Amino acid sequence: MAQRRLRVALDANVLIAGTRLPRWPHEVMRAALGEFFDLVLPLQVIVEAGRHLTTPAQTEALRFFLDSSHYRELPMPSASDVRYNLDLVRSEKDVPIAVALLDGDVDVFVSSDRDFTDPTAIAERFRARVRVMLPAVFLRDVLGWSSEALETIRTRTLADLAHEQAARPEEG
Repeated sequence: MAQRRLRVALDANVLIAGTRLPRWPHEVMRAALGEFFDLVLPLQVIVEAGRHLTTPAQTEALRFFLDSSHYRELPMPSASDVRYNLDLVRSEKDVPIAVALLDGDVDVFVSSDRDFTDPTAIAERFRARVRVMLPAVFLRDVLGWSSEALETIRTRTLADLAHEQAARPEEG
């Protein structure tokens, strides 16, 4: 029997940061494009990310990512499901995301939001089912990146990325 692939969700802050700068969140998004895991995205995350991008180029980059990633969209939970689960996370505005992650059988949620990453901010019943990870921790612990590889992109800029791509021999 085939083993189920890892189901990974990204938070809006990861999509926003990954669209703006080529650092750890960007590399998590690239891994999603490489289909190293099954990407699932709560509808609320997609809406929030789009709302916080400030330029047409960023909006287009997010649209390209969404169109190319073959993600599965997790619908918004019902109002009654949200009300029933208000204790899942510290911030009430994040409850619909938490419920969607549970309903969507997500294994890992990559986020930089302290309302998810702080262990005291989320209920034990949520932590028992969804592993919340910072982008760099996800790259290291799930995708096997070394500390050295992570450090090389800690402060990488778009100009650095363009230089790296220009230095690579053409594939083909």
